[in-house]
Amino acid sequence: MSDLPVPRGKLTKNRDLSTLTWLRVGGPADYFFQPKDEADLAQFLRNLPQEIAVFPMGVGSNLIVRDGGLRAVVIRLGRGFNQVSIKGNKVSSGAAALDALVARKSAEVGVDLTFLRTIPGSIGGAICMNAGCYGSYTSDHFVRARVVTRQGEVLTLGPGDIRFGYRQSDLPQGSIVTEAVFEGPLEDPQVLADRMVAQLKKRDETQPTKNRSAGSTFRNPAGFSSTGQDDDVHDLKAWKVIDDAGMRGARLGGAEMSIKHSNFLINTGRATASDLEGLGELVRKRVFNQSKIELVWEIMRVGEPNPRDT
Repeated sequence: MSDLPVPRGKLTKNRDLSTLTWLRVGGPADYFFQPKDEADLAQFLRNLPQEIAVFPMGVGSNLIVRDGGLRAVVIRLGRGFNQVSIKGNKVSSGAAALDALVARKSAEVGVDLTFLRTIPGSIGGAICMNAGCYGSYTSDHFVRARVVTRQGEVLTLGPGDIRFGYRQSDLPQGSIVTEAVFEGPLEDPQVLADRMVAQLKKRDETQPTKNRSAGSTFRNPAGFSSTGQDDDVHDLKAWKVIDDAGMRGARLGGAEMSIKHSNFLINTGRATASDLEGLGELVRKRVFNQSKIELVWEIMRVGEPNPRDT
């Protein structure tokens, strides 16, 4: 590690990433860095040679790391970046705090961020992907975020700086979100608690929550998330076009498109990253042949293939 800065946090060489992703696949990262605090992160990035790639990693809930691993410094925030504080209808959260935790803590004091309750992942990832469900998105409640750029500069960015879209945001390349502020409408805490119970029940009834998955595999071609309402239309939902192409339950190696929800790619227990990505690409091809719709991956895929697969 002689060419890398010495941080106060933990820096590990050749860290296996498969244990850190929800799909439990992937090779090693060249380096894995867990900063002690924001200043440690900023100083590390400031002194890290610019030719060394950086990859911010959340809790691995929406990620396929390819079997050959990542030629980069993977940065994962942990303790020190998961605090949640609430004042009025504004909620401040560290980027490592889980979406579900922020939803619950907010609801306890009557702030409605309940849309976060069933979204897998952390707040940093929610901002990067403009996570949303039931017709609400992170961008609808976003006030500002603190980020550390690849050059080690600490910035505060507002909605106009990030430019959110459907399942995406325009964060500076290589930057890491460290903290965010949201606002939500005030409502009776019991009403919010009951709403989250109902959301969880519906999720468990319709999604393969007992399996190893990474959430929704593809973005909805309609360009918006499900609303959860009775009058919701399904013609351009990803699961519907996958069904129409006959790919519900399709398998490749240890990978499967869930029978319970066909837009969920699952590891049945022995899948490689190549199996999972290969099945996803097969689904995209079959859907395009069937309906001329080109599905866009919602799961992020990073790294290099296993040399044996090339």
